[in-house]
Amino acid sequence: MRGVRTSKAGSAIPSNLEYENLVELNYQLYNGLFLTLPLDAIEQTGMLLPLLESRAQKGLERGEDPAEILQDFFSTQRPHFSESDKIQFLFRVIQYVERQVVLVDALEDAAYPLVHKTESNNVLRLLCERVKADGLEERFTKTLENFGSKVILTAHPTQFYPGQVLAIITDLVEAIRTQDIAQSRDLLQQLGNTPFFNQEKPTPFDEATNLSWYLSNIFYDAIGSIMDSLGEHLGDSGSANNHLLSVGFWPGGDRDGNPFVSVEVTLRVAEKLRSLIMTCYHRDVRELKRRLSFRGVYARLEKLENKLYKEINKPGKTSLSLRSLNEQLSLIEDEVAESYQGLYLESLLSFKNKVNAFGFHFANLDIRQDSRVIHRTFDTVRRLYPDLLPVDFDALSDADQIAAMLALCPPEQPLAFDSELIQDPLELDTIESLRAIASIQAINGEKGCHRYIISNCRGAIDIARVVALARFAGWQTDELTVDIVPLFETIDDLAGAGDSMTALYGFDDYRAHLARRSQKQTVMLGFSDGTKDGGYLMANWAIYCAKEDLTRVSRSVGVEVAFFDGRGGPPARGGGSTYEFYAALGKQIESNQIQLTVQGQTVSSYYGNAEAATHNLRQLLAAGLENNLYDRPERELNAEQRALMQELSVISYESYKAFKAHPLFIPYLEEMSTLKYYGLTNIGSRPTKRGGGEGLKFEDLRAIPFVGAWAQLKQNVPGYYGLGTALRKLEEEGRLDECKALYRQSKFFKALVDNSMQSMSKSNFELTAYMGKHPRFGEFWKQVHAEFELSIEMALKISGTTVLLEENPTSRLSIALRQKLVLPLLIIQQYALMRVQEAEAVGSADAFSDQYEKMIMRSLFGNVNASRNSA
Repeated sequence: MRGVRTSKAGSAIPSNLEYENLVELNYQLYNGLFLTLPLDAIEQTGMLLPLLESRAQKGLERGEDPAEILQDFFSTQRPHFSESDKIQFLFRVIQYVERQVVLVDALEDAAYPLVHKTESNNVLRLLCERVKADGLEERFTKTLENFGSKVILTAHPTQFYPGQVLAIITDLVEAIRTQDIAQSRDLLQQLGNTPFFNQEKPTPFDEATNLSWYLSNIFYDAIGSIMDSLGEHLGDSGSANNHLLSVGFWPGGDRDGNPFVSVEVTLRVAEKLRSLIMTCYHRDVRELKRRLSFRGVYARLEKLENKLYKEINKPGKTSLSLRSLNEQLSLIEDEVAESYQGLYLESLLSFKNKVNAFGFHFANLDIRQDSRVIHRTFDTVRRLYPDLLPVDFDALSDADQIAAMLALCPPEQPLAFDSELIQDPLELDTIESLRAIASIQAINGEKGCHRYIISNCRGAIDIARVVALARFAGWQTDELTVDIVPLFETIDDLAGAGDSMTALYGFDDYRAHLARRSQKQTVMLGFSDGTKDGGYLMANWAIYCAKEDLTRVSRSVGVEVAFFDGRGGPPARGGGSTYEFYAALGKQIESNQIQLTVQGQTVSSYYGNAEAATHNLRQLLAAGLENNLYDRPERELNAEQRALMQELSVISYESYKAFKAHPLFIPYLEEMSTLKYYGLTNIGSRPTKRGGGEGLKFEDLRAIPFVGAWAQLKQNVPGYYGLGTALRKLEEEGRLDECKALYRQSKFFKALVDNSMQSMSKSNFELTAYMGKHPRFGEFWKQVHAEFELSIEMALKISGTTVLLEENPTSRLSIALRQKLVLPLLIIQQYALMRVQEAEAVGSADAFSDQYEKMIMRSLFGNVNASRNSA
């Protein structure tokens, strides 16, 4: 049921009464309960926090800076506090707000089915019903046979909840749903006594262990239930496709910029994934035994149970194979159907669907490395074994070098590689990781690890180097069961992606490789680095155009291209409404596969509970299937619309480029934001920038801390900068109606603008208004603020709305609640930054500088978790 709220202008704004009643009102109730808990750290904090929140809001409205707000607060409420007392209190506020954020997370998760109306908005069921009504069952069946949707869990450091907190959230959600106040109170007390941060940086294996919780606790049952629902609609037609819904996994395999990922870690993670899926299968077989207790059937299940138990502790060391497991299940199926009237057969078929989906690998472990490291490794191996390639290799043209590498025959004897021959650990790991793929496939099956992703790929020659390294590592010409995936990220590389793949397709040896890979080529496109390089509008348009180019050149040679989108949480990194984005792609973009990365808080917010995961996976699946089944004019761009998109993107790009070239761009981030503190928080194993060296280079800066630093400032620049300038330019030319028409008629442009509104909704320039008076950065801050205000003005004009996210009340209400909740924490963060900057300005740290730096780092946690998709 929807209600309305009134804007300042008096117009009605859609609301969501379920959110207001189940989240906002319940938050007041449970937060009141939280205040009564006997926790030393929050006794005074609970009483003073509302006063601090009110004082902060009023102070910002009056133009006061964070230092003035806190100084007045302390002088009014606690005038006797010493500096140490104040610091201790501010740390307690941070701890309290962190737990308030968890409470909101739990309340939103508990209300998820009602707030998001998951049943009435079950787009997959609605699509199946529409297919039946339109008589398209046969076409739908064929589409299902070829379609695939994959969510790839990455290890990027944006998840601030440790495993024990995630477990508390899960239990708290259940207690809230059952209205068990006593249990909720105990869980809130447990939450108050549970640490929220790691004492030490997690290892890559720790990251894999933490993320694997979602595999066994969420994805296993969610994907299984969706497969079952498709079976209900289509009989057994959906079960033959074991990539219809799947999960990819980067922790332990992604070594790009992370020197702590080694071959040993990769193999351990693969072993853990196999052990985990065996644990899930073992649990399900035990449940099946409770119902299939029939003579002959029970004994077969008991044998399977015993074999699976052995596999849990000794992955790959028993006689159990995926083929033998499927054979046993088929025998049991036949016996139940023929001898026991098919009783409980649906439970067995449901289990078979899971085995079909997850195999013995559970998730596809990807290997990723930067093209520059691959290049160095290739050169090193060539020096060690110069006879493997033509003597005049260096003098050859790029095309001839590519041909020579692709035609390379594996050496008759395995080449020796060790730390004495290859002294650079990264280079040794690069060659050995290709051998590790073969080892993983031998145990977990080919799907266990079959992709090698090349970051910062500059063209066909980078792909050829990986092929050559695979030959050096011992892969035979006709046995390379590895898909080599170029990752195009910069605006220039995206523009040249079609030409790069055209060149690659021109080599017979690579075409022969693709023929052995079912004529399919996966290409990854980097939204995060694309936006960092070219700004929001140009990055998204460049990726759209690159997809069209890649589709055209691939189809022309009989290759099916699959797009793998490197998306982060916020719109600045390709996030936002996933369904709207994929539902907006036209027929000139291949859409037989949808693949995208999810990470950090996006994992917990989109896939943190069964209902959310099922809902979001169904939406992803439905968007791709609908694109393949139906033609919709709003998905296609005509010539005039393309020209307009190109014009807007170029104007936006030039604006962003000029902004990025500003001499204060990097200094502003380094000195006025939390950028340098990302690497000091123990939340991930990955460094904040590629490469070594003391100085910060823009090209080495990772997208996550880049976007995250702007998010902590509540300025969210990468999510809108240039959009307002581009739209204003056309308005000045009297062409704003063209932009309004584009918004109404193009789902793609509408999705871009709506997602950008989300970034702007999460901004709060009042927080940093004091920077406008800064002697060095004042004018720079004003420039950012002007573009923000302009982008809001223009977005509202072309959308015909009066407030941001007017058409998405659930997101709008959630953001507003979280923004209010986190305000005291943000005030504290800015105050701590000001104190540290003051100490740095005089060239010496005072007695409390270390404490204020720790305060900055601690404040990152709650702010990121409150935003849910800030990096």
